[in-house]
Amino acid sequence: MDNPPSIARTSAAELYDAHVLKSYARAPLTLVRGRGSRVWDDQGNRYLDFTSGIAVSALGHCHPDWVAAVQRQAAELIHTSNLFRNPNQGELARRIVGYAGPGRVFFCNSGAEANEALIKLARLHGVKKSNGEEGKCYTVLCAKQAFHGRTFGGMSATPQEKIQHGFRPMTPGFEFAELNNLRSFADLVNAGTAAILVETIQGEGGIHACTPDFLKGLRELCDKNNLLLMLDEVQCGIGRTGRFFAFESAGIRPDAIGMAKGLGGGFPIGAMWVGERSAELFQPGMHGTTFGGTPLACAAALSVLDVLERENLFTHVAKESAPWLEALGKLPKDFPQHISGLRGSGFLVGLQMVGDPARYVTALRERGLLAVSAGGNVIRLLPPLNATAAELAESVSIIRTALGTLGA
Repeated sequence: MDNPPSIARTSAAELYDAHVLKSYARAPLTLVRGRGSRVWDDQGNRYLDFTSGIAVSALGHCHPDWVAAVQRQAAELIHTSNLFRNPNQGELARRIVGYAGPGRVFFCNSGAEANEALIKLARLHGVKKSNGEEGKCYTVLCAKQAFHGRTFGGMSATPQEKIQHGFRPMTPGFEFAELNNLRSFADLVNAGTAAILVETIQGEGGIHACTPDFLKGLRELCDKNNLLLMLDEVQCGIGRTGRFFAFESAGIRPDAIGMAKGLGGGFPIGAMWVGERSAELFQPGMHGTTFGGTPLACAAALSVLDVLERENLFTHVAKESAPWLEALGKLPKDFPQHISGLRGSGFLVGLQMVGDPARYVTALRERGLLAVSAGGNVIRLLPPLNATAAELAESVSIIRTALGTLGA
């Protein structure tokens, strides 16, 4: 039966304006189809998608292996709840432990949920540290410019006015130090400190990476004071830097890791890995989720891992990002009136713009390249992990064209 005429005549823009909560400043663009690194809008225009759904579509759009895995699982078993076992969840946990190290995994639906679980883990560690006394040791040290999600725990760990405004009072128990300044973190440690939580590479904050020496210093600081070192790899993990986890380049192992985004390749899934020494802190009834780790979500994630490994995408990112970053690195010199710097690694890159990045995001979109802004006037480029050398070169060409036609 055909749709009622009133529905057929209503555009997506009109439906959004009339019925969707206005919590996003959306681009005037309605996307209807994707394939690989490309998406198409409802007018038939094609775009090179270097947002990847904000680092979610790790394999690009509609990778055939991923689609087949999701279709196959959807026809077999979609949801059971965590009151029962399902084979996919156990296998995915095994695969993640293989990358992270000995420990256990909790599955949820998003990065915010993964980070919320990390915060609860820190509280449990604090109770253990204070010999079972609650409320004595619970403070988590985080970095300035951090972003850990929009739940109350995540917001409280995110010292940004635009995130916290309108929602105070925040959840107590968070203090903030300077990223890559070990002394500023050490100065905040006291008997009430339970954990340190940082993003290995700050994404929303403007693509600021922890240095290897800083991460090593945090590891030593946590070991010395019986603190948990918890890393938020929601955006920078799952191969985006050419390694499964971004912290691997520092040669350390954290006590817990939050991950999401690219893990499901487009299907919602998040996870918290906890190392062996803290894996028994959570006991039945202490935490849960209805939808976390469903057979379907885990099938999607297993497919992502299969493709990452089979297509050697870690090596691909490491190899192809080098000439891409070299080409991008010439832009600040050639267009100093528009770009003042370049940050990032692998396929997680930030262009430091001169002025409001919204102007540049619009100019790029009008020329066929989708990018996303970040804090500190930064434009993020987040290509799929299987983006080709030609597509990476095309992105640089589009940026050059856009900057060449913009006034100062």
